[in-house]
Amino acid sequence: MNKKKEEKKLTKDQAEKKILSLKKDLFNIRFKKINNQINNPAQYNQIKKSIARLYTNLKNIK
Repeated sequence: MNKKKEEKKLTKDQAEKKILSLKKDLFNIRFKKINNQINNPAQYNQIKKSIARLYTNLKNIK
């Protein structure tokens, strides 16, 4: 719950930066997943949900 509340308080610029960093993480996790080097496979879905949540908050900010 803490992350969700923190994400709602972000400004537009901060949210966009957070989305970019999460997309980079997602990209890296995809490669780890292909090479069977990933420790926590659920992290992939968590990052995707965080990105979607941030996009939703960006729509509400505008």
